[in-house]
Amino acid sequence: METTKEIAGKPAKALPDCPVETTLTLISDKWKVLILRDLLPGTKRFGELKKSIGHVTQKVLTAQLRQMEESGLVIRTVFPEVPPHVEYTLTELGYSLKPILDAMWDWGEDYKAKNSQ
Repeated sequence: METTKEIAGKPAKALPDCPVETTLTLISDKWKVLILRDLLPGTKRFGELKKSIGHVTQKVLTAQLRQMEESGLVIRTVFPEVPPHVEYTLTELGYSLKPILDAMWDWGEDYKAKNSQ
């Protein structure tokens, strides 16, 4: 059974009862995890994110960032300049995912060490 929860003070879509499934619902895309990784050190412009992530298209990156903004993980700041200047920053909720990403990093390092013979 799914329930409606609030994320970052906004009514959210129906989220699964299982907390693991809820977390996966929010960050289960490869690009979202990489966006989180790249924003943990601080604010980045769109072009910086695109360059640091690599093979993601502009359309997909924009869609992922919008979803993360709707979920309350990212703040998008638009500066009224020509050309437009847009920056992305993790919210407190976004930063709260750091221990999960740290655990993924540690697990990946251990896996690579054990399997790179």
